[in-house]
Amino acid sequence: MWHQQEIHFPEMPQGFHLVTDDIARALPCLAECSQGLLHLQLMHTSASLTLNENTDPDVRHDLDAFIRRLVPEGLDYFRHTLEGPDDMPAHVAASLLGAQLTLAVRDGRLALGTWQGVWLGEHRSQGGARRLLATLNGC
Repeated sequence: MWHQQEIHFPEMPQGFHLVTDDIARALPCLAECSQGLLHLQLMHTSASLTLNENTDPDVRHDLDAFIRRLVPEGLDYFRHTLEGPDDMPAHVAASLLGAQLTLAVRDGRLALGTWQGVWLGEHRSQGGARRLLATLNGC
């Protein structure tokens, strides 16, 4: 079985957002797949996807704080500034974390570890709606 579709997310505030359940709800065909792979590709250059701790909200806070400190706004050597002071730092953060994940599917569900979840990292203060291309292959 091959299935591909876009998943749409509304504009979210800057930070990390747990989207595991949103992805699973948008893909009812997961239930038909006993084993396979789900590839997720974020169709943007200033946001990211990452797999990490899904329970303690402090992890999301701490990762956001670290990324903002690692790539702060207002660095004087950035040239790409026409879209605002948060744009180039958002591109750097997205490149560091990545814009795609490939996840195993087992018994009709994402095969995640006990504490794992998929996060969408919004690295702009007003990034707008986001699109995620999901491609499922399995049987």
